[in-house]
Amino acid sequence: MKSRLFALQTALLAILCQLSQPTFGSEEELRPAPEFQAAIARLQEDAAVQAALDHVVTLEPRSLQDLIEITEIPAPPFGEERRAARFAEMLREAGLEDVVIDEVGNVIGRRPGVRGNKTIAYSAHLDTVFPLQTDLTVRTEGTRLFAPGIGDNSRGLVTILTVLKVLEFANIETEADLLFIGNVGEEGLGDLRGMKHLFRPGADKIDKIVIVDGGLSSRIVTGGVGSHRYRVTFKGPGGHSWGAFGMANPHHALGRAIALFDQNALAVTREGPKTSYNIGRMGGGTSINSIPFESWLEVDMRSGSQAKLDEIDAVFHNAVQLALQTENNERESGPPLEVIIDRVGTRPAAQGDNNSQLVQHAMAATLAFGIEPDLQISSTDANLPLSLGIPAITMSRGGHGGNSHSPYEWWENVDGHISIQIGLLTLLAEASLAN
Repeated sequence: MKSRLFALQTALLAILCQLSQPTFGSEEELRPAPEFQAAIARLQEDAAVQAALDHVVTLEPRSLQDLIEITEIPAPPFGEERRAARFAEMLREAGLEDVVIDEVGNVIGRRPGVRGNKTIAYSAHLDTVFPLQTDLTVRTEGTRLFAPGIGDNSRGLVTILTVLKVLEFANIETEADLLFIGNVGEEGLGDLRGMKHLFRPGADKIDKIVIVDGGLSSRIVTGGVGSHRYRVTFKGPGGHSWGAFGMANPHHALGRAIALFDQNALAVTREGPKTSYNIGRMGGGTSINSIPFESWLEVDMRSGSQAKLDEIDAVFHNAVQLALQTENNERESGPPLEVIIDRVGTRPAAQGDNNSQLVQHAMAATLAFGIEPDLQISSTDANLPLSLGIPAITMSRGGHGGNSHSPYEWWENVDGHISIQIGLLTLLAEASLAN
């Protein structure tokens, strides 16, 4: 009897654990519906499309040259101008006549469709995490290319450019307009400013968007991991460590805030959809024997659930206010501290529809190359359109890479053409061949 009871308890626990995890479709749902597989198969049978697919491989030496050139142009957040100007030239050289750089720095090239009944965008971010003075010289070791930003996301821009080139080569016309975009503001404190501008109220309508950024060829990002980011600064008069002892200390208040947040955040992170937090930077003070006049930190909080993100956000704010109150209450002299909380980043959490036409086409295109689609959630440019209810996915830039966001980043052309071909088929399935 006890063994049966234990078995029932174990089964119930397993069910509850499954229910507590985010679900993105069963194994059966990871197979695209037959009609979408048939649509991709018809594209592959088209002579012009096949010529374009083959030309992706032919262009690989040139694509490698483009990768090196783009990588060696600095593009820190809020400093993407030089790379944007060159990418705009590359789009024109590839055949586009209507290429503009908008108010915030996005490069937008329009390839008109024969009907123009809708607009499909294909975008990769221009910026990297590296400051302006970083040495971006590409060096080769065997089959690997090393340079900061060579994968993330210089290779993404090459993917966008190559798809445009093969469409022009094969003289393929589409029903819908296609936008080829190099957008700003994906990295660091860029706060998705490029995407926010593209999808601002009153902007030209984009019906669907495919983002190119990271991952293996199997990767299809269908949901957005949201993030809230803050810079918090405790301020006070400061003073001598001996002579002014007893005054409120901004560093002490900051330490209390971190400890309280770290302790209380566990109740949020240990239940439900994955939620994370990180104190990434902190600073302040003038010398070892001075009470600092200010102390600051920067925090990043993330979740695929907006409710969980809001929950951990509230825990953080409560910790900061309690730390301020405690430090001020325990001071023996001097004025109280004040705290300034600046919101420096907001990425909305959003979940797309895995059964949507866009996701199904991307899955079918991936499966057409014998690769099982891997649906994921992540933090990408797709967060913004998804949060507005606009169909969006993020797909792979191809090849293999490593050490992203480090000076030792590398990329290797291991079947790199396949992701470009998958992207091409996905884009054509959405835009429809003109004939």
